[in-house]
Amino acid sequence: MGSNEYDCIVIGAGHAGVEAAHAAAKMGAKTCLITIDRQAIARMSCNPAVGGIGKGQIVREVDALGGLMGLATDATGIQFRMLNRSKGPAVQSPRAQTDKYEYSCWIQQALMAIPNLTILEAMVEQIIVEGRRVRAVVCQDGTFIKASAIVLAPGTFLRGLIHIGDLQYPGGRRDEPCAQRLSESLASIGLQLGRLKTGTPPRLDASTVDLDQLEVQQGDPEPEPFSFMNDRISVLQIPCWITWTNPQIHQLLLDNLNRAPLYTGQIKSTGPRYCPSIETKVVRFADKTSHQVFLEPEERAIKTIYCNGISTSLPKDVQERMIQLLPGTQRARIIHYGYAIEYDYCPPTQLTPGLQTRQIEGLFLAGQINGTSGYEEAAGQGIIAGINAVLWLRGKEPLVLGRDQAYIGVMIDDLMTKEITEPYRVFTSRAEHRLSLRADNADRRLTPIGREIGLVDDQRWRRYQQRLKQIGRLTAYLKATRIDGISIWQHLARPQSDITDRIRNDLFISSFPRHVVHTVLTDARYEGYLAKQGRLTARLQSLEHAPIPADIDYQAVPHLRSEAREKLTKFRPMTLGQASRIDGVTPADLVVLQIYLKARHPGQRKAE
Repeated sequence: MGSNEYDCIVIGAGHAGVEAAHAAAKMGAKTCLITIDRQAIARMSCNPAVGGIGKGQIVREVDALGGLMGLATDATGIQFRMLNRSKGPAVQSPRAQTDKYEYSCWIQQALMAIPNLTILEAMVEQIIVEGRRVRAVVCQDGTFIKASAIVLAPGTFLRGLIHIGDLQYPGGRRDEPCAQRLSESLASIGLQLGRLKTGTPPRLDASTVDLDQLEVQQGDPEPEPFSFMNDRISVLQIPCWITWTNPQIHQLLLDNLNRAPLYTGQIKSTGPRYCPSIETKVVRFADKTSHQVFLEPEERAIKTIYCNGISTSLPKDVQERMIQLLPGTQRARIIHYGYAIEYDYCPPTQLTPGLQTRQIEGLFLAGQINGTSGYEEAAGQGIIAGINAVLWLRGKEPLVLGRDQAYIGVMIDDLMTKEITEPYRVFTSRAEHRLSLRADNADRRLTPIGREIGLVDDQRWRRYQQRLKQIGRLTAYLKATRIDGISIWQHLARPQSDITDRIRNDLFISSFPRHVVHTVLTDARYEGYLAKQGRLTARLQSLEHAPIPADIDYQAVPHLRSEAREKLTKFRPMTLGQASRIDGVTPADLVVLQIYLKARHPGQRKAE
């Protein structure tokens, strides 16, 4: 294999690209990670934070498979919080503020330590396809690089267009060029493109912010690590601060909507519903007199502040006036103005569940190009795309995680079956199996899979086996030890039981690591619910895994409604379970489809 020939090329070194490149190289593939700027690897271009509701579970899953994001967060975090502590463990999610500069450096160093990985600074402009298979990429300087598999993870760089008021200019991120010609190449090889939008708030000079005026938000006193390789976080945590918008700010924004790109028609694509701009919030929630704003340090030294909650693309003078009216920032200097960015994406109906394009063999897509938002969603897709690129090179079946196995599986299945009209964001509410998809048990769900495919190393595997033994020992103790005539385990399963307080000083229980105790106590509390969920899941399995032939002609299926024909033809579901989740496909349509498939493949009657 020549110096310009690889097994796998990964285009883009954001959070999807680094996980894809790391996975592919660790699995033994000679891999080339191509990025415009080596210093921008894993750059946190928006919020300097990892995790959140649903997102924290994905980070744990990436870690359990052997990925990087959890380790990097633990190493560079400056504040750790477990969200939803007042609710059940199934919806509790870890979140951490990080030092965004240290985070990027940590990832760079981790990648450079991998023998099979080459990092190349270049701008990819063309993907070469021969006979419906990828063969190479061509860079802006004419460099020709061969590979049999390509993972494309360009983030917001595909024909990125930045908006600040009536100012608009090409860019992939602030002060970075966009990939203009790569979109043309994707269209030329048969991929459909669309446009989406996202945005970011202004950043402030921390020395000019009156932090003493503001409510302080501290991290957890006993922070929870993201990585299963760490028992605890022992780092000095940095606070965040909370302020609020007010009627003066709202009036300012309303008075300047005629200068807002979102309302003048200058921005034509759709942004994320769950992370709207401040001007959108003021319009959409006209009855609210204030909105919460989190002032979050971007680094341990607290030099710059990220204004979480006031993402905007309004003109610079309006942004300056808004900051002057915001309590605590009246004297603050804006270092970087907020902006919106429009970019190309590929509707994910063009993908298989393994994230390979249906049109072109060997081409995998990951991250925002698939219509998602967020570092965590990108990382989850990146590790799956990298894994499946290598499995495809080896002639093996792809890794497809089920909705009952991982939030990553929920996300990818949603991308296969939902209309993407806005950037997709994962939530715990999207997962019907969330009782078993907890942040604390991601290793038990996924680490054996990571080991089987060659991504989990010996050190992680030994630690995982040790944790399993500890869980087994503690579980046995709780089931064998009786209080008031019944076992501690049975006590824990009772919703109103006070047994947790009564066993707080138990010496045997306290001899185990905190994360083991938490997991076992949660297993006990959820045992009855999980048994009920398991019975329901078992009844649905026949439908979930019943295959639909890839060559089926839905136009030839008698009695199928026209809307169902249209949606099934567009999404091309792999199973009846996927078909059932497509908007516009009714239970009656599924019965019609099942009857047709049984008649076409009579042997399925026995299998079912």
